[in-house]
Amino acid sequence: MSKKKSSSQEEYLGKKIYGKIKKAGYNQKTVKQRIEALFLDNIGKVITRNQIIKVATDPKTKKEPENWHQRLSELRTDDGYTILSWRNRGWLRVEEYLMPSASKRVMAAKRVKPNNDTWEAVLKRANYQCEWTEGNVVCGLREGNVDPVSGGKVKLTPDHNNPHSLNPDADPKDINQWRALCGRHQVMKKNYWDSNTGKLNIYAIIQAATRIEKEIAFKFLLDFFGYVLDDNGNVSHAPNL
Repeated sequence: MSKKKSSSQEEYLGKKIYGKIKKAGYNQKTVKQRIEALFLDNIGKVITRNQIIKVATDPKTKKEPENWHQRLSELRTDDGYTILSWRNRGWLRVEEYLMPSASKRVMAAKRVKPNNDTWEAVLKRANYQCEWTEGNVVCGLREGNVDPVSGGKVKLTPDHNNPHSLNPDADPKDINQWRALCGRHQVMKKNYWDSNTGKLNIYAIIQAATRIEKEIAFKFLLDFFGYVLDDNGNVSHAPNL
């Protein structure tokens, strides 16, 4: 009689096992708690976007949350769970997720927030827009706008100008230590900076890159470490020049 394959073996063979929503449903108080419970009930199994939305929907009002994706990201960045997606497992489809284990990473200390007066001053300076800047282009999304990328309504929240791990004691009264960010760019900031070291999270950046960008990074690393990739996809040491 053959032994049942482990979830890691199933992953290796590319055989996906899909999770299920329990019949009793999920009645936890918050969206994040309900999503967390769904994943913990389906360790090592694939969870789909539609399942997450169904569980995230308020069990009493039946209202579908607009920013469920941000709550999902917080399970990674704030709670320390590993939740995989197509960005780090090529065999997962877009809008498929998998929690390989219930273990959590050690996270940084509790975050300081600006006081109400400081936050209002930050919003006025930002003209009530997201201050994320990339390539000299400011995001500019306003509170209540529909995010053209994620589709949810924008909610501006305070962000440390310096990573929390580098400056955990940011002054809640100093406007220059804070900026206003939309939910999508809060997620990007959290994903791109390692909460424990305060350094760039190269792994997360590569995950977020396109396939072409991943290939460029892969070829750069091969060259850096002295390897070559042949036409059949085999990697070997480069001949000495």
